[in-house]
Amino acid sequence: MTHFAIAGIQMYLGMNNNIEHIRARLDVLMHLYPWTQMVVLSELAAHGPALHSAQPAGGEMETDFQEMARRHKIWLVAGSVFEKRDGRIYNTTPVFGPDGEEVARYSKMFPFAPYEVGTTPGEEFCVFDVPGVGRFGLAICYDIWFPEIARTLTAKGAEVILNPVLAHFMDRYADLSIAQATGAMFQSYVFHINGLGVGGNGQSVIVDPSGRVLHQAGTHEALMPIEIDLGLVRRQRERGLLGLGQPLKSFRDCKVDFSVYDRERFDHGYLNELGPLEKPARAESAPNPAAMRQAAE
Repeated sequence: MTHFAIAGIQMYLGMNNNIEHIRARLDVLMHLYPWTQMVVLSELAAHGPALHSAQPAGGEMETDFQEMARRHKIWLVAGSVFEKRDGRIYNTTPVFGPDGEEVARYSKMFPFAPYEVGTTPGEEFCVFDVPGVGRFGLAICYDIWFPEIARTLTAKGAEVILNPVLAHFMDRYADLSIAQATGAMFQSYVFHINGLGVGGNGQSVIVDPSGRVLHQAGTHEALMPIEIDLGLVRRQRERGLLGLGQPLKSFRDCKVDFSVYDRERFDHGYLNELGPLEKPARAESAPNPAAMRQAAE
């Protein structure tokens, strides 16, 4: 058994600097649950979805997060921040170790287009190790809708997928189903942590490697400390989910060449017929037969 305590924080966030509010909630969490070793915040927790808050890597908000990690001696997955880099803005999750040093950095590959505008997609996967514990992978919000990301992270050895979220749309039920399915398909713990207010509509969920929900929050502020067992991931990947399916091995051993991933060879004709990635326009009303007759007269 390899036990490790991870807490998600679901909290109200504004379209302003939320650092002091985050600091206060973290202080409460660590007072109540001092055995917590890692804390995960929601997407864009630092300043809400405000592009004007973008800072270069190592900016003031990240410095504040470093201080929090160092003071509480925790691994801090700081939700995400808007990062200025090379004239562009990325939605980026920085991770800080117990000494306050940055240990990982991931930029969201799938901004929620066409609604999330102004950010550039990242292009690099991110896993990091907690020495003596295991390997963790990062995916931000909508990224989890694309199984290619979770598959790549687990193929790189990730045993826990950390998924900061900013979700407040009516498709929230689908987010939750996908998070749960990701746990089962990739035999990983999933920490799917949402915010409140401008930070989302809550309902954060923590899933185990058999797809079972360990905890689901409501639509109020919540501190969610869970002690996980990485040994369960390893045993299940070796022996199968409930002694049954071993999907990571099956994919590894599959002889099929999935040509859909070959941009040169695969016929993308059908996908191209779906049209541009843009917000739907207002649907036109169906013709009124009576009005058409009157117009003809």
